This record gives sequence, C-alpha cells and structure tokens, in this order.
Amino acid sequence: MKNIFNSILDNDFYKFTMQYAVTKLYPDVIARYKFINRGKHEFPEGFAEELQNQVNAMANLALTKDEKKFLTENCPYLSPAYLDFLQGYRYDPSEVKISQDGINVSVEVEGNWYRTILWEVPLLALISEVFYTLSDDKRMTNDEVTKNTSDKVDLYNKLGVNVAEFGTRRRHSYEVHDIVMKELTNHSGQSFVGTSNVHFAHKYNVKPIGTHAHEWFMFHAARFGYKVANSMSLDRWVKVYYGDLGIALTDTYTSDIFFRQFDKKLSKLFDGVRHDSGDPIEFGEKVIAHYQKMGINPEHKTIIFSDGLNSEKVETIANAFKGRIGLSFGIGTNLTNDVGLRAMNIVMKLTEISSIDIPWTGVVKLSDERNKHTGSERDIQLAKDILQLGEIKANDEVLK
Repeated sequence: MKNIFNSILDNDFYKFTMQYAVTKLYPDVIARYKFINRGKHEFPEGFAEELQNQVNAMANLALTKDEKKFLTENCPYLSPAYLDFLQGYRYDPSEVKISQDGINVSVEVEGNWYRTILWEVPLLALISEVFYTLSDDKRMTNDEVTKNTSDKVDLYNKLGVNVAEFGTRRRHSYEVHDIVMKELTNHSGQSFVGTSNVHFAHKYNVKPIGTHAHEWFMFHAARFGYKVANSMSLDRWVKVYYGDLGIALTDTYTSDIFFRQFDKKLSKLFDGVRHDSGDPIEFGEKVIAHYQKMGINPEHKTIIFSDGLNSEKVETIANAFKGRIGLSFGIGTNLTNDVGLRAMNIVMKLTEISSIDIPWTGVVKLSDERNKHTGSERDIQLAKDILQLGEIKANDEVLK
C-alpha cells in the first residue's frame, strides 16, 4: 500500500488545541492509550504488518511553511511558540506497539502526553483504511459518494442548520474523505460551516472546528479527583485560551454531574456545550433548563450535537430545538464512511497517566451511555462511588 498520511495536519483540531494546553500546563505527564474494537471486527491476515508500515511512514511528516501560515492566520489563540514546537514535532513510531493474534489486533501507545496525544485519531483512520483495503470489499463509486453527500447537504440546507464534518477517525479512506469534503465545500447553501480535520480545513480553506475531548477531563479526574474534574478542566482550559474555543464537553462523568458543576460563571463564560452520548432530546431539554435556571437566555448559547448522527437524527433534533437554542451538528461516520459497507466501530482511549509526583493511575470515562464507559473495573467503581452513581453494570466497557 502507498502511504496513507501525507500531512501532519491530517488530524482532528482538538488534538492540536489539547496538545498546546498540555505543553503549557502538563509537560511532565506520561500517558498510555489503548485501541478498543467495539464492533468486534475481524482483522485479516497481515493487518498488523501493514499497519506498522503505515505508522513507520508517519515519522516523515512535518508541518510545512504554508500549513504553519494557515494556522497562524486562522488560529490566533495558538501561540507562536507552540507553532514553532509543532513545526519541529515528528511522530515517533516507537511510541506505538502493534500486535496481531489471529483475527484480533492490539494497538497501544505510551510516551510523553504532549507527544502521544496526536496519535489517537491518525491511528484509528489508519486502522480503518488498512482494514478496508486488505478486506477488498467494494464500496460505492466516487460519483455515488458525491451524490450521497449532496443529498444530505440539500436536507441540511432545507432545515437551515449548521453542519460540520467530524469524520476523520472512522473514515473509509482518505480518498472518500476528500470526495466528501470537496462536495461539502462546493455545494450551494449555507449549512456547511467547517471541519474537525485541520488538513482538509487548510486544503479547502474552511474553518477548523474543535475544542477538547474526553481525555482532558479524564486526566484531571485521575490527577486531582473526580468531584472537581469538570470544573477544574474548564478552569484550566480558560487559563490557556482566555475565552476562545468555548464549547464544553459534558458527558465524561455523565451530563447530570457536569451540570451540577457548570456554575453561573462557567455557564456565562463558555459559548455552549457539546452532546456526545445519551438521548439528544433529553439532553437538549436539560441544557435549556440549566441556562434558564442560571438566568441565561438559551438563545444566546449553542449545543453542538455529535453523537452518531445521520440525516434523520439531525432533522429530529432540529425540529425539537430550532428557535429555542443555538444548534450545530458535527457529523462523522455518516459522512466519511457511508459507502455501502459496514462502518467500523472503533475507538482509542487514554487508559493511564503518570508524572513526576504520581505513579501510573488509571483514568475513567462514565458517559451517558453505559456501553461507552471505559476504565478498569476497580477504577470505574471508585469513580461511581465518589460521584454516587451506583454499581457497575454488565454492559459497562471494562478494560482489563
């Protein structure tokens, strides 16, 4: 196979925004990540070898002068010092351990957090593309992918909603991703507002979109405690960005816990919140009620919905909340891997952190859907006990 990745910016924007925050606040932290095959996909013979070849090739990627110029002009909150650091950054394949046992594949990452934080999304994209290539299953034609995307954008334009492309991590392939982005940018209408992929934002001159991910909250919980994780994570974010990138992720320790800690100061300071698990209609009503309780007009705030969206879900959510609160939709797999094949259900999660003054400590995520919980059985139960969330259930995603 030819090299899949040709730009260091072929990654989700929130990976770079978090990397900047980590280099500024937590340069001594070491991190471990683990691949989770949620969809129980069976990997073909030779998969690990080809994946390793692709990982090795990423060591040659570097930020170009033109890419740096794009970030400087479009992301003024990223400091010149960070952009100089990124220009000198190189992927280190020795941080990635890959093995295969029959149809099962193991992928683990370990190293300084400020370095390893960039591996997650590219690794998932590589796993997906190598899987489809070696499986040799035939997808839609390029014209069909374009038409499929066009039909979706027609609906979003009709609904009058803002839509961003969030599909890097589980895309079918770079080629499909590129076709989708080309159609999104060329299609008439006002719905398409940008992409989470910085390389494609640069290529098609659109806005890179993203703030932070669950691992930001998971680290603060493991390092400082579950009861203060949400508020401390957001306070530290503000310390770095001073009000920019103001969309808060809500479900690392369930949205109920989040809104207890999302006080008036934070509710006013942040532009809105992101939904990533649980029932979207219940969540939207909860958000509106929260802002009203705080004496804040919900119409001045925004919810970004980003959990497994398709056209039907977008329409349902838009009909429920349009005119009541600002709405935006981050659509991933349904745009970049809707090609007539079974879409991959894969994730890569932060599992442990350590630093100069703390030993290896497990991290936990307790989303609004139990099958999205991650962590060891002991750590999940500890987090639930501290947050008074009950017992571990049979379908909690426990890491051994």
